[in-house]
Amino acid sequence: MNVPKQKKRHCPTCKKHTLQKVAQNKARSRSSSHPLSRGSNTRIYLRGQRSGHGNLGRYSKPPKPKMTGKKMSKKTDFRFTCPVCNKTTMQKEGFRAKKVELV
Repeated sequence: MNVPKQKKRHCPTCKKHTLQKVAQNKARSRSSSHPLSRGSNTRIYLRGQRSGHGNLGRYSKPPKPKMTGKKMSKKTDFRFTCPVCNKTTMQKEGFRAKKVELV
């Protein structure tokens, strides 16, 4: 998929519409951006693997089935740099594409 190198967007810091530079970054996964929060108790509670009062041991419940299969494409992660205030903003939501080129 071809994406233009410059795009006219609204800059939230200088509150103007400017022609911003587009750069593609490697999207960081949750475990790399928050390495300490991965095994926290709140996450375990939210997944429903730890509940009640009795035996809260590791093997007290049968394991949940894991999600299998592999996605064929990664989500895009674009950063837009404003030429006026030189601030960089991210796109709201990435889209899936096998190959992205900045043209």
